[in-house]
Amino acid sequence: MKKLTKAEEQIMQILWELERGFVKDIIKHLPQPKPAYNTVSTIIRILEKKGFVSHQAYGNSHEYFPVIHKEEYTKAYLKNIMKNYFSDSFREMVSFFTSEENISIEELEELRKMINEEIKKQKRGENE
Repeated sequence: MKKLTKAEEQIMQILWELERGFVKDIIKHLPQPKPAYNTVSTIIRILEKKGFVSHQAYGNSHEYFPVIHKEEYTKAYLKNIMKNYFSDSFREMVSFFTSEENISIEELEELRKMINEEIKKQKRGENE
């Protein structure tokens, strides 16, 4: 999956939220100062070429919608970060965040609970 620039990712975040939209709809959701209509239109066309977005034409107007789901992009993006920054080790990535960030005891307990649930789920799968 191709990597997105910051501007492309910003547009995709809006499209994932809206599910469908015209360029003017996307511009409404962008922070100030708002980019020019042509700038947003160009970014969307680039996203189409990259295979992230498609459109439905209504005369001269185009309604855009995501083709790649947010979860799919997030998974690929995080795998890339893990590979390039944490030697492809989930343990190293988690260790980095738990030691570098100010994570509360409550959040750590919640993470432990989630991990324990996943362990149980995987063990059930092994026994079947």
